[in-house]
Amino acid sequence: MTASLSTAATEKGRYFGTAVRIDQIEASPRLRQAVLNDCGFLTPEIHMKWNALQPARDHWTPGPADGLVRFAQANELRVRGHALLWHNSTPHWAEDEIVRERNWNTVGRYIEAVAGRYRDHVEEWDVVNEPIDADGSTDGLRDNVFMRSYGSSYIARALEAAHAAAPKARLAINDYSFEYDNSTEQVRRTAFLKLLERLKTAGTPLDAVGLQAHLDLSKGPLKPEILKPFLAEIAGMGLDIAITELDVNEHDRRLSLRERDARVADEVRRYLDIVLDEPKVKGVTTWGLSDEHSWLQPTGAKGAALNRGLPYDAVLEPKPMHRAIHASLLA
Repeated sequence: MTASLSTAATEKGRYFGTAVRIDQIEASPRLRQAVLNDCGFLTPEIHMKWNALQPARDHWTPGPADGLVRFAQANELRVRGHALLWHNSTPHWAEDEIVRERNWNTVGRYIEAVAGRYRDHVEEWDVVNEPIDADGSTDGLRDNVFMRSYGSSYIARALEAAHAAAPKARLAINDYSFEYDNSTEQVRRTAFLKLLERLKTAGTPLDAVGLQAHLDLSKGPLKPEILKPFLAEIAGMGLDIAITELDVNEHDRRLSLRERDARVADEVRRYLDIVLDEPKVKGVTTWGLSDEHSWLQPTGAKGAALNRGLPYDAVLEPKPMHRAIHASLLA
């Protein structure tokens, strides 16, 4: 049997999990077995997002999200909720209503309904997903429908609403592109830290941050001198850290599969060896287990054209990335 990533993480007081969909689990016995072997936490990849749960104002479709929660419960797995507010998953009807009415009612009702529905099942929520934007925005915050309608206070209001609906849940802000030494990601790191500092100073209910960790082999080497101080500043605010969406975007698919898999595994090992040195990093979640289900796949890609940035290949055979995660979790 493949060495368990969850067991390795647990030995060091952390967790390992993945993002997955209940329809994928039900369709693939091998994926189901990999999930049960490797995961202590499950994140719903799409089915707890607003446009999946409430595609129309008076039409709710919680079936798939409920199904994943039932699967988790039946197998003694835990659930991270993802994500209450994200500009890319806000249904059109809600955007129109928010812009038209300019009050908090639409967002407040939604957070109360969803966080309340899963209050006994979801241990940690990504309450606000991807609020940072490095492209000349106000205070480094993304110009989305929430920002335009409520101003920057929407982030604190969302956290407060989630806390009221699910007072036992741990609450997080989740974002991406903090890993590499370039000007864009430096601006993003600075903006993110300033946002966290403002929220903590104001006493906003915020327990953790999610760092997506979509690694990219085209961006150059990972540098401890960049990542370690960033993590230390977050930890110094009393916040836990979750690695929430780990995967790797390849750069050169002309190489042999052996070399490609080695490069992916090496990048993951370098990253985890840096971040897991920070005690406040409590867990690691990959954005999928199998290349077959990766969001990074080009449309219609098969065989060698597939991006190989997850622990298992398209037929659920473990790859060097799996061994790299296992080794780093135990180090």
